[in-house]
Amino acid sequence: MTTKLLTEDRIRTSDAVLQVLAEAGIGMVFGIAGGHTGRLFMSLANHQNQIRTVLVRHESLAGVMAEVYGRLTGRPGVIIGQGPWVLGNGLLGTLEAHLSSSPMLLLTDFSDNPGFDLHGPYQAGTGGWGTWNARQAFAALTKEVFEAHQPEAGVQATQFAIKHALAGQPGPVAVLYASGGLSGHVGPDSVPKLYRTTPYITDQRLPANPDEVLAAVQILSTAKNPVIIAGNGVRIAQAFDELRAFAEGFGAPVVTTASGKGTYAENHSLALGVFGTFGTPGANAAVAEADVVVVVGSKLGISDTARANPLLLDPGRQTFVQIDIEPRNASWTFPADQLVRADAKRALPEMTKAFAHDATRRVSAEARVRSYREAHGFFNAPAYTSDEEPILPQRVIGALRNVLPDDAIVTCDAGENRILMTHFYQNRAANGFLQAAGAGPMGFGIPAALAAKLVHPERAVVAICGDGGFAMTMNGLMTAVEQNIPIINVVFNNHALGWVLHGGGPFAAEFQDFDHAEMARAMRCHGIRVSKVSELEPAIREAIACGKPCVIDVQTSLKVSFRDVTSPLAG
Repeated sequence: MTTKLLTEDRIRTSDAVLQVLAEAGIGMVFGIAGGHTGRLFMSLANHQNQIRTVLVRHESLAGVMAEVYGRLTGRPGVIIGQGPWVLGNGLLGTLEAHLSSSPMLLLTDFSDNPGFDLHGPYQAGTGGWGTWNARQAFAALTKEVFEAHQPEAGVQATQFAIKHALAGQPGPVAVLYASGGLSGHVGPDSVPKLYRTTPYITDQRLPANPDEVLAAVQILSTAKNPVIIAGNGVRIAQAFDELRAFAEGFGAPVVTTASGKGTYAENHSLALGVFGTFGTPGANAAVAEADVVVVVGSKLGISDTARANPLLLDPGRQTFVQIDIEPRNASWTFPADQLVRADAKRALPEMTKAFAHDATRRVSAEARVRSYREAHGFFNAPAYTSDEEPILPQRVIGALRNVLPDDAIVTCDAGENRILMTHFYQNRAANGFLQAAGAGPMGFGIPAALAAKLVHPERAVVAICGDGGFAMTMNGLMTAVEQNIPIINVVFNNHALGWVLHGGGPFAAEFQDFDHAEMARAMRCHGIRVSKVSELEPAIREAIACGKPCVIDVQTSLKVSFRDVTSPLAG
């Protein structure tokens, strides 16, 4: 009989913690050694065949990389580092994971000083007199916080953290190791006994309730002009194929929220792109005219609803069916007529079965989609081919679409560049577009691309940044060189914080012109500066072919702003 114990030998506690991660299928960790977590890094040196350690130059990079690893794989992304700096510097990714429901582990410490707890404090987060309260601080932005003060607790807390990061609606979970939580050894004689990790992380996604599915199907069967809204929950559930099959079987146009962009290929015959404040006119028209709205994995935020404009979504004239794994999300923004409380990957196939026999539904839905595209346009703006210089952002986006392979992954930073990419870039593959739509921080694009390339080394990965966002995390290019992660970074260099400039005025919103390609070359990356339209597509091809991290610094125009793509519905 196979043993259920974690180990039959007496091993270091830090090695046991890493064994837990490996058993959970976690193949990478991100961070910087510090405090008591230095013990984990010492053990990681002996586990390189199981877990890849990605050393970063700042905890903000590690936090975002862990969040994106979790979002793309469905397994918790792990940031390891010292408590004060995982909290302060790593907040970027942690907050995004919290608001976007990405599974994530923060393996960090109290930075306590045993024997000197009553002396003047230095770094300690124990919550005692004069110290900062680590538990309270991490609890404000995670699903749960576990403390470990003894070796056995250090192992169990890690197992419980993985379980809770994945249970129900995923999210970030912190483990705070005191000095004793990572010291010493554990083994078969440990009290309490330590067991293998697998039983803690069995698939906790419950099947859909048949009665709820039947009631939802009855509503959908009466729909004349249905529409499907896909949110980030589809990505978290890894339900891309299930969403496509449901849309084709049920027969309905598919629109996505901003955070859901990338969950459905926008060149599919049923796709209309992003809807809402910065959505496409066709997508907004389809939602506004729908009689039945199927919301899959979305909380429907203020941007999605165009500030709750009833001309777009209105439960008084529309019937809502909502699919969500988290009961607290049910009927959050609008009352749903029917809830299906289940993971999208489980629920959608059950609903698809009811419509699989009727092939005419898809034909009718495709005709509706064509009519919306013809009436409102669909990724065919004239500016895609403009020769104007400085180069229009749409022209850059058009060049990316022309050159990048269909399965490329694009990550977006925050600011005006992200809004323009959301509106104008046509995603053509599942998981082909990622943005920080939960918290929306600047400094997201580069580390997100690093993580995406590590998870999908076979796909081209491109980070889109403004010159403001690039400056925040350009040290990520050092990690790209050191770890051999050949991402492409396209910088919309307009010498300004575009969102701020167009939203309020030039004060504290303008930069000098810096050559980011030259900076990249100084960091041993490939660098290309583009100022002419004719140079755009050759630069992207060169970046793909060079096989190393590359920065394309594009001199872009400020002529186009977020206001130009803001829907009148949000006015």
